[in-house]
Amino acid sequence: MNSSTSSLGSLETSVSQAVIYPSSQHAVLQKNISVHALKVLKQLQNSGYEAYLVGGCVRDLLLDLKPKDFDVVTNAHPDEIKQVFKQCRLIGRRFRLAHVYFGREIIEVATFRGVSSEATVHQTTHADGRLLRDNVYGSIEEDVWRRDFTVNALYYDAEKAVIVDYAAGMEDYHARSLKLIGDPVTRYREDPVRMLRAVRFAAKLKFTLHPDTATPLHDLGNLLVSIPSARLYDEVLKLFLSGYALSTFKQLRQYNLFQYLFPEMDQHLNLADVNFPKSFLLQALENSDARIREGKSVTLYFLMSAFFWEALQVRVINQLQAGETEYNAYQIAANEVLTKQVKVLSIPRRITQSMREVWILQLRFPHCVGSKPYRLLAHPRFRAAYDFLLLLAEAGLADAKLAIWWTEFQVANADTKQQMTQPKNKSKRRKKPKKINNSVSKDNL
Repeated sequence: MNSSTSSLGSLETSVSQAVIYPSSQHAVLQKNISVHALKVLKQLQNSGYEAYLVGGCVRDLLLDLKPKDFDVVTNAHPDEIKQVFKQCRLIGRRFRLAHVYFGREIIEVATFRGVSSEATVHQTTHADGRLLRDNVYGSIEEDVWRRDFTVNALYYDAEKAVIVDYAAGMEDYHARSLKLIGDPVTRYREDPVRMLRAVRFAAKLKFTLHPDTATPLHDLGNLLVSIPSARLYDEVLKLFLSGYALSTFKQLRQYNLFQYLFPEMDQHLNLADVNFPKSFLLQALENSDARIREGKSVTLYFLMSAFFWEALQVRVINQLQAGETEYNAYQIAANEVLTKQVKVLSIPRRITQSMREVWILQLRFPHCVGSKPYRLLAHPRFRAAYDFLLLLAEAGLADAKLAIWWTEFQVANADTKQQMTQPKNKSKRRKKPKKINNSVSKDNL
């Protein structure tokens, strides 16, 4: 028996049929659903196929959140979906999906996934239990057991305006509980990234992890080591750039998962005193969340600059003690920190280069005389470096007066800028009187 079947068998026998929730018993409103998604559902049903909205979009509609996208599931196979829609493209190797295009909007359509009783060429697992390839098709009754969390396994039939629930997802929705479908240990082994998804959804939805879902997290984090660094990087983007970074960070630490994403930072946090670097990092996360709530952009390189600041400083001190100049110390320390981290997360070069600039520019802020402030102000990474200076000052790690000076310098007029950049406390030199030559030259004699 393969891992997928063994993990789901107990639930299949515990719930024999779906519970149907009519429109009077749920909060999904069709006016909040993409018109293109409704069109896809209608066309599939008119073509004789079953079709439902499923997953995060149904969950978010129930929670009165705006879905990021709308996913459709059907009993039509990918080639059959392509015959229904002219603007359709088939993608994916692990599992074939159909993308139906409506201008810039893409509606993703998937075929019901099945549960195979024996490994086939369509379904392949790794030695550690991870599912590597899965093109086994089935029915809606089988598909539900292949999904991760109960609240992500709700199917919405737009024609009847009903929610079809096989996994007691509506009960968990009302209880604000995030619960894995199947045996949690086996499901995490199938795909360790589910551990990160559990934390991310709990933070985003403000749900509590069900005890059965939460308990294995403490012991299975090491499975993340087997995940490709590029995929972990993609997950980090979702974890920390969705507006719930602070809550996500706390839960990653709570369940011992943070160390597998940022091992060195985790070590510094374990050794840190009550103030730093934890307070500095928490402030950075809180500020990022606030910016997203206000509709402002947040860059990963800025947040990562805060994540690794402490590790950088430790290495800078070591280099200074070894006799390096401050600038060289920062360069060497940055190389060491980033080289180590990219082995865990495949952070793109454009991100690491921006992180370096934010760090190195901190050395230039104390130089407030002459032309140097003007040159720094014109640097393309000035704004990010300045925001980082403010964050450091707020945490007591940089001169607050210096942060105020740069805040005022940016908005000052030309005359004020000139006055601000004049040398301070420079005493005027008294001109020496010219020597008067009273001697009489021989030529005048």
